Amino acid sequence: MKKIHRAVIRPALALLAGGVLSAVAGEALAAPAQVTPVAMQATNPFPEDPVRAAVEQFLLRQTAGLPGKATVQVQPPSGGRAPECVSPDPFLPLGASPWGRISVGVRCGGERPWIRYMQARVSVLSDYYVAVRALGPGEPVTPADLEVRQGDLSTLPRAVITDPQQVVGAVTANRIAAGSPMRTDLLKKSIAVRSGQTVTVAVEGDAFQITSEGKVLADAAIGNSVQIRLRNGQVVSGLVRSGDTVVLQ
Repeated sequence: MKKIHRAVIRPALALLAGGVLSAVAGEALAAPAQVTPVAMQATNPFPEDPVRAAVEQFLLRQTAGLPGKATVQVQPPSGGRAPECVSPDPFLPLGASPWGRISVGVRCGGERPWIRYMQARVSVLSDYYVAVRALGPGEPVTPADLEVRQGDLSTLPRAVITDPQQVVGAVTANRIAAGSPMRTDLLKKSIAVRSGQTVTVAVEGDAFQITSEGKVLADAAIGNSVQIRLRNGQVVSGLVRSGDTVVLQ
């Protein structure tokens, strides 16, 4: 057998190795890439929280009787995830307003009941009214003295007027500048009956009405309670219906 010189073997091995590598590379290009799936993290760090949902529904119920449209935003808890709250029962702290920036308490049930607090912002977009002219103390106010505006009630005085009928029969208790929000605490009912005035006293039922006369014992506005002395000397209480009629309670 002939001896093969090492100088011949080495180039042959190199050529063979190169062919194998080329074949492997070709197969790799031809075969589809194998991708190892990677778990995706949730983009929302605060997934739907039943406590937040309960607070939102609670605040919407609290604002249901308010004029305008309410918008509720409940902030996610800060400082990490809070412990589980079983059967969340939201409530407003004593004296808290149902709109603006508020803190809502949530009673959590379970074996060891506890309370947590959520921060929320409640906006109420509504019509409200301002004085169309300057008004002096004691002036009668009518709907013609009002001009409608629109805004967030949470940024306005709580007593702001949202219905022009609220000023009917009222007079100003203080001076009100033109363009100022009209407020019920700046108004008072005009006096309808005065002390010593003779009025008709009515007793009403489902199908009857009995009337008599009596004297008013104190000044009173429409809708207010007042005492009346009847002709026989008896003192009774009634509601002022008009400037000459009182209906017994």
